[in-house]
Amino acid sequence: MRTTARITVLGAGSWGTALALLLARNGHDVYLWSHDLEQSTMLRRERENRRYLPGIPFPARLSVEADLAKVLNGIDLVLVVVPSHAYGSTLLQLQPLLPAVAGFAWATKGLEHNSGRFLHEVTQEMLGRDRPMAVISGPSFATEVARNLPTAVTVAAWDSAHARRVAAVLHGSNLRAYTSRDVIGVELGGAVKNVLAIAAGIADGLGFGANARAALITRGLAEMVRLGVAVGGQRETFMGLAGIGDLVLTCTDDQSRNRRFGLAIGRGDSAEVAYAAIGQVVEGAATVRETLRLARRHDVELPITEQVDAVLFHGQSPRQAVENLLARDPRAEGI
Repeated sequence: MRTTARITVLGAGSWGTALALLLARNGHDVYLWSHDLEQSTMLRRERENRRYLPGIPFPARLSVEADLAKVLNGIDLVLVVVPSHAYGSTLLQLQPLLPAVAGFAWATKGLEHNSGRFLHEVTQEMLGRDRPMAVISGPSFATEVARNLPTAVTVAAWDSAHARRVAAVLHGSNLRAYTSRDVIGVELGGAVKNVLAIAAGIADGLGFGANARAALITRGLAEMVRLGVAVGGQRETFMGLAGIGDLVLTCTDDQSRNRRFGLAIGRGDSAEVAYAAIGQVVEGAATVRETLRLARRHDVELPITEQVDAVLFHGQSPRQAVENLLARDPRAEGI
C-alpha cells in the first residue's frame, strides 16, 4: 500500500465517520460513502456529521461521495462500517465494482442476521477467499476517536502482511493498532460484548449496584470465552482489546448504545421506547438471537445471553431474568 493511501469508507454513521476522520488526519486520501443521497449531500455541504459527531470538522483530505463506482476507482483499501444487518447488502453492491488489487477490511461488530454466520464467512462467499481481508475491533467509542482521544484497537487477518498494512494506516499519534491472526476470536468478541452490555445496563437500570455489574462482566467474559473457543477462537484473544477491553468499555460507560438500551429496559421502558430514545442501531439487540443460534450449533451454554433474549423477545421481566440467574445451582468458578 502506498505511503499516502486512497481509502474508501462505506458507511457514514458515527463509527464510519470517526474512522474516516482518523484516516484523513493520518494523511490519507479518504472517501466517505453513504447509501443515502440526502445524507451525502448534507455531509458534503456542511463538512461535518452534525447528526452523529457535531462540531468536528472534516479535514481537507476527507471527501464525501454518493457514487459508489467513483469512490472505488483506483482505491487501495475499502473499509466497510455499516450495521451488521446491512453488511451483506452492502457487499452485494460492492462486489462488481471492487478493484482486484484493493484490500478489504470491516469494522462492523455483529453476526449475519437470520443465520448467525460470521462476517468473514459472508465476505469470503461474496468477495472470494483470495482477497486480503481484515476485521477491526476493540474498545473504541466513535466520539472519542473523532475527538482524537487516545485509543487502541486490534486488526485481525489471516494474512499477517495485510493486518500490518491496515494497522499502519490506522496507527497515528492518538491511536495504537495491534495485529492478530485470530479473526474468529476478534469477530466474536466484538459481537457478544454488545449483548452483555445490554445485560449490564438492565442490572444497573434495576438499581442492583456495582457488585452485580462486576459479576455480570466477569461471568459474561466466561460466556464469551466458552463460545469463542468452541467456534475456533483463541482463548488469549478474549483477554485482550477485542475481548475484555471492549466488554468493560461497553458495559460501564453510557456512551454505549447497548448499555443505554439495557438501562432503559431495566427502568421499565419498552424496547420500542428505548430504540426511539437512542435513535441509532443497537447491535446487541439484533445479535442476541444470532449468538444463541451459534451457541446451540456448538452445544455451548450461555445463561446471561439466554436471559437477555428472554427479556427482549419472550416477554420476561428484567427482574425475573436476574432471579433466574441467581437461582442457578452453585458450581465451581471457571470458564
